[in-house]
Amino acid sequence: MTAPAVGFDLDMTLIDTRPGIAAAFRALTAATGVHVDTDLVVSRLGPPLATELRNWFPADKLDEAVRLYRSLYPEYAITRSRPLPGAVEAIAELRAAGLRSMVVTAKHGPLARLHLEHLGIRVDELVGDLFAAEKATALTEHGAELYVGDHVADMLAAQTAGIPALGVTTGSHGADELRAAGADLVVADLTGFPQALRRLVRLAL
Repeated sequence: MTAPAVGFDLDMTLIDTRPGIAAAFRALTAATGVHVDTDLVVSRLGPPLATELRNWFPADKLDEAVRLYRSLYPEYAITRSRPLPGAVEAIAELRAAGLRSMVVTAKHGPLARLHLEHLGIRVDELVGDLFAAEKATALTEHGAELYVGDHVADMLAAQTAGIPALGVTTGSHGADELRAAGADLVVADLTGFPQALRRLVRLAL
């Protein structure tokens, strides 16, 4: 039998990508002349790239802006990003328990993989380019029994997949917002993951 899996969001759940994303957007501004308020951008990470770029680029320039940003991202964003507290240990905890780990993220898959490889975070599955309820398909396909995220849309993903949701307040949403969106349990960061996993095991596994 395949071992059960726990799914994680990436940005602001496992990794603090704010410095790298800000640097990539500054490079995009330099390349295009279009000003982007990077403080505002990094305060609301979660939705797909195109959703954010629509705030700064007209519709007829959007596809090119996406391509250009993604071409700049490896140089400017990867080395500036860091694991969030408890993230590396949470993945190790799952492996020690004989469980699988997966990342399901709105970030472009190849860029998400660069982050994980650079930081030495090894997961069993990675699925990119999915947001909110779209994530449920990947969670179900890969046998996830719990989903961990910092965004209200991550709570929706877990609900849609019919699995428990663990919220972390390392992103832009507080505990009350995450609970209102469907979180079964909320922790400050992933240093609380082992205890949270034990509390949720009767629901998740």
